[in-house]
Amino acid sequence: MAQAVEFDITPTQDQLDAIERELHFFPISNDHPATLTREQVREYNERGYLKPFRAYSDVEIEAIRAEFDRLLEAQISAGKDSYSISSAHLRHAVAYDIVTNPTIVAHVRDLLGPNVIGWGSHFFCKMPGDGKRVSWHQDAGYWPLTPTKSCTVWLAIDDADRGNGCMRFIPGSHRFGALETAASGADEGNVLNQTVSDAERFGEPVDDELRAGEFSMHADLLLHGSEPNESQRRRCGLTLRYCAADVRAHLDWNQKGIVVAGEDVSGHWANRSRP
Repeated sequence: MAQAVEFDITPTQDQLDAIERELHFFPISNDHPATLTREQVREYNERGYLKPFRAYSDVEIEAIRAEFDRLLEAQISAGKDSYSISSAHLRHAVAYDIVTNPTIVAHVRDLLGPNVIGWGSHFFCKMPGDGKRVSWHQDAGYWPLTPTKSCTVWLAIDDADRGNGCMRFIPGSHRFGALETAASGADEGNVLNQTVSDAERFGEPVDDELRAGEFSMHADLLLHGSEPNESQRRRCGLTLRYCAADVRAHLDWNQKGIVVAGEDVSGHWANRSRP
């Protein structure tokens, strides 16, 4: 099993502000996608997300769910919560195999180009009635990466719908660049530590409802979030983070990256082996 890594800690705003980052959307230019259609590429540029796609059959995702259940039980026994399994591909073979899944990578490659790095994997598991929301945010704002040529895949481990707090998108919001955020207090029940206030001024939210084994893809500057799970059903998803190989990572976050397509000519990314 891979050793625990220090860079799981979220960077402070001061650390991020000290990095010169290109924070804007880079439109996808791909007239000959191999897996997506040209219309889907156009839609991604316009809306900032695509869904749904199937990566795993019902039988396959059931086996993955069983593996996650074991990981979650170990986390809870160690006094941690259901949101704390991060950088999972560096520690757990099941997560490494999902990050490198050929079906998922083929879709991402049509958006990011031939050379792709998988650098993140984080289980977001809302337990029944846990009362926590993920407030409106942009992924890129949390990351010491530049430029913002990255994409998040959200894989449903459980069925995700509005009833159990599925993810929601604000279409087209990625085109407004990096938005101002406000700190979230502990009393707000936000899984994250900040939020974009009055986010719905940028558009009408849409639900990212997915069946277990399906995934969506969204741009790193797309506004998204989710409401609390007030149902009696769990809602677990695995976020997979990918970027083009020419993206640079600061604060040692290059140690997270593995080459999932093409090559990393510069050798910037650590490209650790399967745990």
